[in-house]
Amino acid sequence: MSSQSPASASNGRRRDAERTRAEILEVAQREFARKGYSGARVDEMAALMRTTKRMIYYYFGNKEKLYIAVLEKVYSEVRKAESAIDVQHLAPVEAIRTLAELTFDHHDAHRDFIKLVSIENIHHAEYLRKSQMLGDLGGPVTGLISRILEAGRASGDFVADADAVDVHMMISALCFFRISNQHTFGTLFGRDLTAPEHRDRYRKMTGEAVVAYLTGGGRRRPEERGETG
Repeated sequence: MSSQSPASASNGRRRDAERTRAEILEVAQREFARKGYSGARVDEMAALMRTTKRMIYYYFGNKEKLYIAVLEKVYSEVRKAESAIDVQHLAPVEAIRTLAELTFDHHDAHRDFIKLVSIENIHHAEYLRKSQMLGDLGGPVTGLISRILEAGRASGDFVADADAVDVHMMISALCFFRISNQHTFGTLFGRDLTAPEHRDRYRKMTGEAVVAYLTGGGRRRPEERGETG
């Protein structure tokens, strides 16, 4: 006779369900990133997991809901990483540079995220818009950037007329392009943007480009410095 209590059994089943759900998402993430929404097949995912298509649908309903769950997973991970960045104790210039460099690190380490965002843009964010969760995920990072910008303007370090969304776009663009366009860029220009020997230079370039833009790069126009001819 089992000595396991009903509560323990319930907790065990819940942990098993959470583990199974997480395993499905991991496999689905790789397949959607590799083959796109249209090319990925749920029965192939099931074979990779040695489970059944019916089991996957038990947890996620259908292919579309599974894909949306994958998008929610990867976006939540990047937002969680951004929220964990501690730059509050840094001066504004160092804070925005650190944020840009750490975003570079995350994108470099999570290349499926880049692929999935590219795929979703092909679909004009059709599936992203169907997520109840993702609509609120932009707040933390833009809130953080807003606080850094306010501090930088108060100190006189930042002079560019840019808001948090502008700066987030700039950081994302520099981090994103290196991964998303590595194959076409490499074919056209003969340089592997993701090669290890280039990584530190591009990481530094990302941070310095954002700082240069916000600080005016030392090249402000005379009228902006209060000078008259």
